[in-house]
Amino acid sequence: MPEHVLPKSFISKRFHSLAGIWLVVFLLEHLVTNSQAALYIGDWGQGFVKMVNDIHDLPYLQVVEILFLGLPLLLHGALGLRYLFTSRLNSFKKGDANPDLKKYARNHSFTWQRLTSWVLLVGIILHVIQMRFLEYPMRVNAGINQEFYMVRLKMDPGLYSIAPRLNAHLYNAMQIESEKKKFFTQNQTTCASTSYNPEIALETNQIVLKDIVSEYIDKLTKKPLNPNQVIAVSNSFGTATLLSVRDTFKSPLMISLYSIFVIAACFHAFNGLWTAMISWGVTLTIQSQKLMRSIAVSLTVIIALLGLAAIWLTYLVNLR
Repeated sequence: MPEHVLPKSFISKRFHSLAGIWLVVFLLEHLVTNSQAALYIGDWGQGFVKMVNDIHDLPYLQVVEILFLGLPLLLHGALGLRYLFTSRLNSFKKGDANPDLKKYARNHSFTWQRLTSWVLLVGIILHVIQMRFLEYPMRVNAGINQEFYMVRLKMDPGLYSIAPRLNAHLYNAMQIESEKKKFFTQNQTTCASTSYNPEIALETNQIVLKDIVSEYIDKLTKKPLNPNQVIAVSNSFGTATLLSVRDTFKSPLMISLYSIFVIAACFHAFNGLWTAMISWGVTLTIQSQKLMRSIAVSLTVIIALLGLAAIWLTYLVNLR
């Protein structure tokens, strides 16, 4: 092989590393945003709503998601899978052929980097399916520059105080059917009138909301609401997302799974950042590597605490 040609393994590892660094940046943004749903500095969820709305209002959002999130995830994941199946864990003795190297801390980090990869592989797939498809707020276009977002929630006493605070409306199955009947009655009255009626004009927003609710119910005929469920309606995507996140963290099972997911993601991200700095020649001396390790450990703890705050405090403390 000519000397000026880089080995394929070198190139693939650098692409894997670059994609990983970019995903570390995304993890920072994602968990800081989520923490706003729980921390008091987030103004009881308003910080989360604002940040999510800002992201949601980005032009060409789907293109941005595919190019700057989906592709790096696929690249890092695909190359990472290859390393998972070809690397050998060496932080414990496994047969007479392998040395016992458990006394070295970096070997343990190497092992946990691979183990957390499996957690993230499963966790990211399930997280995307849940939040991007199953529980993603449904958008209904109610006219020019007017949109509403709807999410299905399990009812609890806290929603009575949270919904007005977030300017969201709650509808159970009976209320939806009642509003639907009222809408059709008022809509027929409006169409029969040929002159301008100020009272009807004042009720336009209410009629539009009822129209949206009835349209949404028509789409839910295959999966009607359960007795303990309601539909939350808001003109803010961030508010609908916040209510969906809060609903997820009512479940002890989801709290436990997401806690494991966040801890694994933070360790994997910042331990990977530490090794990436060596790979790219940023930290070549022992002193610089020790400093970077301290930074990586600090970031792991801080960002993990922000993520855990979103999980444990969103429903239990902040949004009661």
